[in-house]
Amino acid sequence: MIYPKQRLRLKREMTEEKPTVWIGKNGITQGIIDDVSRKLEEDQIVKIRILRSGLKSGSCEELAEEMSKLTESTLIETRGHTIILFKKRK
Repeated sequence: MIYPKQRLRLKREMTEEKPTVWIGKNGITQGIIDDVSRKLEEDQIVKIRILRSGLKSGSCEELAEEMSKLTESTLIETRGHTIILFKKRK
């Protein structure tokens, strides 16, 4: 459960950050899922950029929802071709 104020704070923090994971023409692969999961374990938050060629398999919102489900994380924001995911540490 993420609260609205926490969501806004995370959005603000991530506006200046550069994307740490890029999704290319192969779309969401097991390597991408593993990389995002590892980044979420390390930093709790990850910024993902989808290249235009990566949108062949669906829209940005669809890919964001799929990535959120596959990594068991919370979707913070989808803006343009950029996704921000958050996952609390256990």
